[in-house]
Amino acid sequence: MAGHDGAPTERAARERAAGERAARDQASQTPQDQLAKGEGAKEQTPKEHRTVTRVTTILETAAASDGVRLAALCAVLDAPKSSVHGLVQGLVATGYLTERSGGYVLGPAAGALLAAVRPALADLARPAMERLRRQFDETVMLGEPVGDSIVYVRVLESSQVIRYSAPLRTRRPLYPTSTGKVALAHRDTARRNAYLRAHVPDESRRARAREELAAVAAEGVAFNRGETLPDVSATAAGVFAGGRLVACLAVAGPTPRTAARLDTIADAVRAAAAELSDELSRTGGAAD
Repeated sequence: MAGHDGAPTERAARERAAGERAARDQASQTPQDQLAKGEGAKEQTPKEHRTVTRVTTILETAAASDGVRLAALCAVLDAPKSSVHGLVQGLVATGYLTERSGGYVLGPAAGALLAAVRPALADLARPAMERLRRQFDETVMLGEPVGDSIVYVRVLESSQVIRYSAPLRTRRPLYPTSTGKVALAHRDTARRNAYLRAHVPDESRRARAREELAAVAAEGVAFNRGETLPDVSATAAGVFAGGRLVACLAVAGPTPRTAARLDTIADAVRAAAAELSDELSRTGGAAD
């Protein structure tokens, strides 16, 4: 019996010792060491969650309407009424939605979260945006990275009859939009590569995209020469606060009118974005 009892005891001791060694090894690793491992980098890549996606889609749909009904939300989400109703009621209870005339609009909680950041940034950017519009008379946009999208929070349209009209408060893809390229260029490598794998299926095109984004990061400006819309070209540069990308400034217009001067426009956009970044650093705006 003594030998029979002793074997498990020795095995348990070895397992404890191995566990302690593993714990010491893990504790000695820096975050960079852990991220350098393939699996570690993979775990750091954000993944879409169905419930989160449904909640954010409800909020975005409500923000884009004067009152969205439950049936319309069910159609947008392609989800059963019972599931959507529970989410909507939870958002009403926490103040993110308000029921009005049988529909739902954004509630005060959403405004409380956003009021301190977005208006301040958009207001600070407006003089620079107006100068760019006067100089080139093309549409000027201020976009913010929102997850795997870009959302335009302020747009000053060209005065010309034929012009680019940018959609406000609507998610736009990160690639191949010029503003999105800027956002991707300043992402960590794991997240950037994960986005490209998900949205650029062709490997050779992904390789070209990686080269392009490296150039964007080095040169401080991105281009979209008819990649999203064949007749529209654009250029964008990043706006930074505290070393962090907080927005992208862009100019877009019809390709026949902008193609020959797109490099000139890019220089002006880059300079305007740098000035805005300096102002944000001085004032502390949009740093949180």
